[in-house]
Parts: sequence; C-alpha cells; structure tokens
Amino acid sequence: QVHVVESGGGPVQSGGSLSLSCTVSGYNDKFCLRWFRQAPGKFREVVAGIDSDGRTTYTESVKGRFTVSLDTAKNTMYLQMNSLKYEDAAMYYCAADVANVVFGCPVNYEYWGQGTQVTVSS
Repeated sequence: QVHVVESGGGPVQSGGSLSLSCTVSGYNDKFCLRWFRQAPGKFREVVAGIDSDGRTTYTESVKGRFTVSLDTAKNTMYLQMNSLKYEDAAMYYCAADVANVVFGCPVNYEYWGQGTQVTVSS
C-alpha cells in the first residue's frame, strides 16, 4: 500500500519562505512525484514535480521562486518556496505514481496525501 504524507504548511507573510515535505512509502518502482495546489474557487493546478531520476518540472508562475528536491534515502520530496505571494496561498497536495517506462510521468496521479495549507498574508 502506497502512503503519501505532506507536512510543513502554515501561515507566512508575503515575501517570506516556507518549505513543504512529502514522504512516500510503499513501492520501489521508478516514480513520479508532484506538488499540486488548489485555492478556494479555483481549479487544482500542478506546481512542481520531480521523478526518481531527478528530473524536475515547474509551472511558469513559480519558476525562480520555488525549488523541488528529492532525498531518495528518505523517500521524501521537498518544496522550498521563496518570495511567496498572496496568490500562492492554497491547499498544497503531494501526489505520487509509478513512472511509465515509455511515456514517463503520468498526467493523472493515483496516490495523494491529505494536503497541507499554505496561507500568505500581506
């Protein structure tokens, strides 16, 4: 059984920094990890991600401000968020799935954490 657990959310002032963690357990295949976020009244969007080979991806709005990394020994993905803006406030979710040998990381993810709230105040 795959388990996904996020931590690290909380309140932060605009311009500040916050770090999120996502620990995944339960499988040994090549995997893909993604951070999604959803704000009230908005669609869920992918923020950043990394796969077991260390390839990273970012949505345009967070490039240069957010950094995703992976500690393979701990099966933990981190999201370092700097220069936070009011519009970054959302529930952040970690998602995991197996990487396809041919097609790579999926669009839809099967395993999800419970989410961690990020609140940005001005």
